[in-house]
Amino acid sequence: MTVTEPAKGVRLTDEQRLAWLRLIRSERVGPATFRTLINQYGTATAALAALPGLARRGGASGGGDIASHADAEAEMRAAERASARFVGMGEPDYPPWLRQADQPPPLLAVRGAAAPLAGPAVAIVGSRNASIAGLKIAGQLARDLGTAGFTIISGLARGIDGAAHKAALETGTIAVFAGGVDMVYPAENEDLFAMILQSGGCAISEMPMGLEPRGRDFPRRNRIIAGASLGTIVVEAAKRSGSLITARLALEQNREVMAVPGSPLDPRAGGTNGLLKQGARIVTQARDVIEALSPLLDHLPADPGLIAESEADAPPPAEPDNSDRGRVVEGLGPVPTEIDEIIRHTGVPARMVRVILLELDLAGKLEHHPGNRVSLI
Repeated sequence: MTVTEPAKGVRLTDEQRLAWLRLIRSERVGPATFRTLINQYGTATAALAALPGLARRGGASGGGDIASHADAEAEMRAAERASARFVGMGEPDYPPWLRQADQPPPLLAVRGAAAPLAGPAVAIVGSRNASIAGLKIAGQLARDLGTAGFTIISGLARGIDGAAHKAALETGTIAVFAGGVDMVYPAENEDLFAMILQSGGCAISEMPMGLEPRGRDFPRRNRIIAGASLGTIVVEAAKRSGSLITARLALEQNREVMAVPGSPLDPRAGGTNGLLKQGARIVTQARDVIEALSPLLDHLPADPGLIAESEADAPPPAEPDNSDRGRVVEGLGPVPTEIDEIIRHTGVPARMVRVILLELDLAGKLEHHPGNRVSLI
């Protein structure tokens, strides 16, 4: 298997990394907003200074909750205590395929070795209440794909996730956490996670250190599992399960979705068999996966543009007038709309449109969707 070497990034300074952490931890600043702010203002430091005015112009009553310097330093110290570090998008250790995903995290907390993050990866996910047969096929796929040069990514959940991680210990595996990388969940997999670290694997998360995972955090975790992988294999998933969310997110990010067929009489196979009916690739052995993903290995897709700070703060963008704001707001609605379409429809210059969307976003009035689309809340 041959893989084109991913582009090497430029490392952030300690001061830049701290400012990035403050910005992404600030109220209503998600991955898409973070990227726009850096593009508009040049540096995270300049973007932090602009946040209160943007939020007020968008209609917020206050200037928004900006993460403090002290809070960011405290999280940095918590990461050090857990032997973790923060890696920025564009830095050499950032997973190359995750950079191509929709709204990739600007900062990832990484605990463990960086080596598994560099290679091509396959996600294996499935039922927590897995059958013996399901655990066996998940382990066999992980073992054989690892031998073929793929890193195995999963969510460290009990069942299929755990079987995949355990089978890939010798070849490389990545656990994606829904909480902070210092919060192993579920607790019953603490020993398995220790084995992952000892064998040269790692854990990654976009969530703050010390945060225990909440129900709403797991879809965000699943988005990273899908985005960091070339393809996602689903082994035993009921019709309503988190594994199907991962499959949907993989599809939205133009990744390969694969499923292991199961008995129609087993409710744990209802979701996987449904994926196959919808066009997912059938998988019964590692060779099926290798054949599906081989065409993608020779090159990375065109990079959407790494987040990179300029050497100095960019000149602050001109403030839109009320006429421009009115046209953009009038063109928006509850239906997700591509930003390029908003620019064409309103005739407002692209730079102005992005500032207006920033204002609405930071005021809590805008929602981001896959495909560079937005809608009013």
